[in-house]
Amino acid sequence: MSPQAVRPSTASAAPTTAVAPTAVAVAAQGATVQGGTAQSAAVQSTAAQGATPAASAASASVVIASAVTTAEPTRTTTTAAAPGAAKPGTTGTGTARTALATATPSPAAAPPTAAAPHLPAVPDSEGQPGPTAALPGLPQALTTRARTLAGAVRRRCADLARIESPSGDVPRLDALAEELAAGFRATGATVQREPGPAGDHLVLQWNGRDETLPHLLVVGHHDTVWPAGTLTDWPVTEQDGTLSGPGVVDMKGGLAILEGAFALLADLGQRPHRTVRLVVVSDEEVGSPDGRRLVERQLRGAAAVLGLEPPHPDGRLKTARRGSTRVRLTVTGREAHAGNDAALGVSAVDELVDQLVAVRGLVSLPGTELNAGRISGGSRANVVAGRAEAELGLRFSTTEAQRRTLDDLARLTALRPGARVRTEVLSSRPAWPERSANPLLRHVRSLAAVLGQQLDGGPAGGAGDTNLPGSRGLPTLDGFGAVGGGAHARHEHIRIDQLAPRIALLAALLAVPLPRLRDRSEG
Repeated sequence: MSPQAVRPSTASAAPTTAVAPTAVAVAAQGATVQGGTAQSAAVQSTAAQGATPAASAASASVVIASAVTTAEPTRTTTTAAAPGAAKPGTTGTGTARTALATATPSPAAAPPTAAAPHLPAVPDSEGQPGPTAALPGLPQALTTRARTLAGAVRRRCADLARIESPSGDVPRLDALAEELAAGFRATGATVQREPGPAGDHLVLQWNGRDETLPHLLVVGHHDTVWPAGTLTDWPVTEQDGTLSGPGVVDMKGGLAILEGAFALLADLGQRPHRTVRLVVVSDEEVGSPDGRRLVERQLRGAAAVLGLEPPHPDGRLKTARRGSTRVRLTVTGREAHAGNDAALGVSAVDELVDQLVAVRGLVSLPGTELNAGRISGGSRANVVAGRAEAELGLRFSTTEAQRRTLDDLARLTALRPGARVRTEVLSSRPAWPERSANPLLRHVRSLAAVLGQQLDGGPAGGAGDTNLPGSRGLPTLDGFGAVGGGAHARHEHIRIDQLAPRIALLAALLAVPLPRLRDRSEG
């Protein structure tokens, strides 16, 4: 089968040229089994639910032109893109996408027409029918296909990690945005590029089977904390069941898993139960100062919000997050010769040091933490420093602690005559508190149980784009990305054996109806 046989079923929001298939989309086609394709099995399932085979086939984002019979995968060698080559509305041609022409065929899966004996549609904790009761047999189909796709998703994650995308590097971020747009477009998404001062953001949408329902919002990001050139001495490496490299867990693994989940549904002839919108911002690692507006815009009318950040190292989802604020403290002094006219100068560096000691005393409320992440100032050892600044990272367990601390910082005044102190909030995320009742977590736990997985959740210390909906009381869960550890550290890695369970879980969450999550929620 040639790559040209694959086409997205839904047109992009902007005119675009035909794209080569991503590893994930093509691997979904490679799940062809003896006696027919997975898509034909899905038609049986959809027909059993009252939908027509034509409607089911139209929902697939991947068109399978013919059955795959080759045993050995055919690989196409690609090269890395030159940063900045991609333009909005066009397709990058030099990106590190691995185009797998086939995938090793999996054993034939039972048509999804009856629940698998070992994956019963168990009732939830309130005795209600199981979450997949409306889609009998789907758990077994999802689990089987997810195992088939896991290798392609692993390779996709590695390829994305090889496209370096540090925060603030606009050409590299835009090149990766184009690569992500092509991959998600191949699974049926419409894609919109949103220009931003730190690189383009993406807003994507997949239409659901019931478009009258409120949409499901998924949030992610494609920037990383790693500077360009990190791959030189830390290449993406697979060893001992893990994949390591800059950005693999935070969060290129999550983006690859979501692409795999949509490719999996397309392969089974399924569509999401409701419309799904995905926002991928380019500035999350610096607090989403511009990307926040896009997340906020898509919160309106959302039934629930899912985050693609990595889960806790043991796989638990994230049910709450501390608030986070980045503050720049700038001190202006007066330069002078440090030997001849020292008394005429006012050292901005000395003032900054004393201010940081004072700030330590202000940050005393329970649940509040301060990290002086960056300090700079002065020019030469024989010149009294005329300017100095520090970038502070603050974490808060409660909104009240966040408000009081920021008010105190805003009232800072100089400690020595002639110096000036200015406090500037660079970005701020409100605290997302833990809630005693969490119907969304209960629903996901039930889905996981049906898939043969054990899953729970707990609060997290870090902050992210899910802080915003969580702080407002919207049903929110984070941690649907790759299971692993070492985010922002040189031992960053994902666990390869946990890719298939995550693909299946996300695909199930997209496919089955949501329970009532709050009074004004539907479906």
